[in-house]
Parts: sequence; structure tokens; C-alpha cells
Amino acid sequence: MPANNNVGAFKASLHGELIQPNDAGYDEARKIYNGMIDKRPRMIAYCADVEDVQRAVRFGRENEMLTAIRGGGHNGGGLGLCDDGLVVDLSKMNDVAIDSEARTVRVGGGCTWNDVDTATHEHGLAVPAGTISTTGVAGLTLGGGVGHLTRKYGLTIDNLLAADLVLADGSTVTASAEDNEELYWAIRGGGGNFGVVTSFVFRAHPVHTNYAGPTLWELDQAAEVLSWYREFILKAPEELGGFFAFLVVPGPPFPEHLHGKAMCGVVWCYTGPMEKAEEVFKPIREFGPPAFEHVGPMPHPMMQSMFDVFYPPGLQWYWRADFVNEISDQAIAEHVRFGSDIPTGHSTMHMYPIDGAAHRISNSETPWAYRESNWAQVIVGVDPNPANKGKIIDWTKSYFDALHPHSAGGAYVNFMMDEGQERVKATYRDNYARLARIKKRYDPDNFFRVNQNIEPAG
Repeated sequence: MPANNNVGAFKASLHGELIQPNDAGYDEARKIYNGMIDKRPRMIAYCADVEDVQRAVRFGRENEMLTAIRGGGHNGGGLGLCDDGLVVDLSKMNDVAIDSEARTVRVGGGCTWNDVDTATHEHGLAVPAGTISTTGVAGLTLGGGVGHLTRKYGLTIDNLLAADLVLADGSTVTASAEDNEELYWAIRGGGGNFGVVTSFVFRAHPVHTNYAGPTLWELDQAAEVLSWYREFILKAPEELGGFFAFLVVPGPPFPEHLHGKAMCGVVWCYTGPMEKAEEVFKPIREFGPPAFEHVGPMPHPMMQSMFDVFYPPGLQWYWRADFVNEISDQAIAEHVRFGSDIPTGHSTMHMYPIDGAAHRISNSETPWAYRESNWAQVIVGVDPNPANKGKIIDWTKSYFDALHPHSAGGAYVNFMMDEGQERVKATYRDNYARLARIKKRYDPDNFFRVNQNIEPAG
């Protein structure tokens, strides 16, 4: 551990703030989105600028401190936090700058997607991202970025034009198609293994108002709905996104008679011409009358933040995930079995379509090695009460174990917990060796290792 005088000098050098265990705000500062993660770092550096990030990285390295990088703090496995080490927090670095003519947006490494969605919406633009607006831009992007716009505009990494990073030695570098091309390749899916991203430049797309919302069916229709959905969504216009879910209906604004009821459904998001929306939704409505539908015009930021209120920070989360190429009849039977036995009101299973534009990039063009897969499937046990930890973990693991044989093998890294090195390798497939070589070049000592870790090549 660093000497007190070293800590004092480090604290004095920061433009931001250093929080330590004896400070009044420490317990609040160490909280992250997943309330199941309870770690006690030695210090948390709230960086105000790039120079602060450089100072923090150098301090952590020189003092041989385990160092975690925290953006939005949403990571499922709690990898923005560590015990008895240093947390480099970027949340104060949240500027957003729009170039509406070029349709690009520069985003600070501490931004959430709400920051981006709010700023771009004023210009009738959006960056393809996730489904909860409190998610950090950095973590979601570096792992790939699946969301409502994936079928039309690809993954978030497919829209990343450049990034500024602080490397393990404290130096700064820009990665793009023209500069440090190997590093640029690696950060588009390789996670936080290669440096601290202090800013991103994204391509934005013309998106303002979607035709969107949920359609819910009774559980006894789940097999029929999922059988229909697996065929329909892959043939639907790419402007239409829609993820399948098993869920327990929360409170308002849903009708009171559905509150607390387990159901299945699809959350739709259509980004095409509004005058064609009814035509696109005609086969959905012809499939069969749902128990509930609330689909209509919706500003994009509203769509992106629709679930924020139902999943506030601090809930207990346990994740398991897989990529899926095909949803077989056998898989549907297992989905119905576990989806009909959801253990708590917040627990759920989502299947996000990742075809369309995401398929038009090869497995070797980015570290994302499952471009042929059609869905990113995630099972999450969620509950506010720590007493239910065992219940939600058992359900999630059992559900995953039953479905994994029907999967493509690897998983979206942003949906993974601490599942071991072999699982990481399975996720990157043939791209792992290239990532390990780039890791050796930019972080040979594996300083950035609080992540889904890629070990430097030997």
C-alpha cells in the first residue's frame, strides 16, 4: 500500500476528488448499479479531466495497486469496483458535443446514455446503444453495444469512429481507422483491457420518434408466441427491432389487473417512416390478440429510458448469457419451463435480435466473434432484497444450464459475471489470440485486469 505522504501528494494533485474509507461519502461512493456487489476499495479517484486519469493510472501502477475503471457503474459483474485497490471514476467527465452536419458526436468517458440521447435528440439523431439510459457509455461500447437500433444500424462498436485513451504507462493515444489501427480494432469489443477511454467519437443516425412499446401475452401462449417470433423477427424490415421477454408485470403505467402477473412479450422499436408503421405492425396484430399492447409514437430518449424506473440502482443482480443462432423447439420448451417459474418480480429473460446490419460485418473485422448469431440471450435474477440472493442465483443458473446446450457457445461480454478465462476465450473465439497480442503491446503487465480479462500473449 502507498505511504500516507504519497496518498496526500496524489490527492493534492487531482483536479477532482479522492475518497477514502474514513471519508463521510465513502459508502455512497463505493455503490454501483448491482447491489449484490459489495467491495471496499482503498480509494476512489473522481477524475475531472484527462490529466487526472493519467495521474490516477500512474499512481496505481507505481504503487502496485489493483485498479478498476468505473464509468456508469452498470457492469453486471461489478467490474468497475475492486477490494483494497484504486477505483478510477470517470463520471465527472460527461461532456457531449454534437456535429450535426457530419452526424458525429464526441462523448466523454464518464457519460451515461441518457446524456448522449438527450443531446443527440435535439438534432434528430441517435447513436445505437442499449435499453436502459442510466448505463455508462464506456462499458457498453467497449463490450459491443446491443440495443433497440441494432438491426438497422448495427452494434455500438460498428458506429465507433475514434477514441482517446490513457494507456497503462499513463500516456495518451488516439485510436481510429487511421491512427493505431490495431488498438482501434481491439477496443471495438475487447472491453477495458487496453486502456482508459476518456472520450469517444460516434457516428449518429437520423432517429427522432419511434413507433414503439410492449406487447404482452398470457404465459400459456408462450410456446406459440416464441415459435412465431423466431421466424417473424428475422424476416421483418430492419427498421423494426423487438426483443422477446419473460417478465413479471410491474406497477403503473401497466393496468392494475396485470400487476404482479408473469407473462411473455416483445418490446418493439420501429425507426422507419411513421406513415408505414401500421403496415409493419399489421402481421404482429394478425398473429393473435395480445393481453396488453401499448405501442405508438415515442421520442427516442423515452424509449431508451422506458425501463429505468423499474430497474433503479441498488437491486441485487445475477446474470447468465449466451449467443443464440437458432431457437429450436427443444429450447422453446425449456424457455417455457423456466419462464413460467420466474422467482421474483424483477427477474427476467431477454432475447435481443442481433441480425440485420450487425450481420454485415465479418467476425474478424472486430473482436465480436459471433456475427452469425441471431440473438444475444440474457437471463437475470433480480430482486431488491438480499435475502432472495440464493433464489435468484439458483433460478438463473438452472435456466442457463438448461439452455446453454442450445446456444452458439460464447456470450456478450457485457452480460457476463466472473465466469473464468475459458468463458472469455469462448466468447472471442479465433479473435482471442489477436487480442492477446495487442494486449501485450499496450498493457504487457496486465495492469488493466479488473475486467473480462484478456491475458497478454506469452
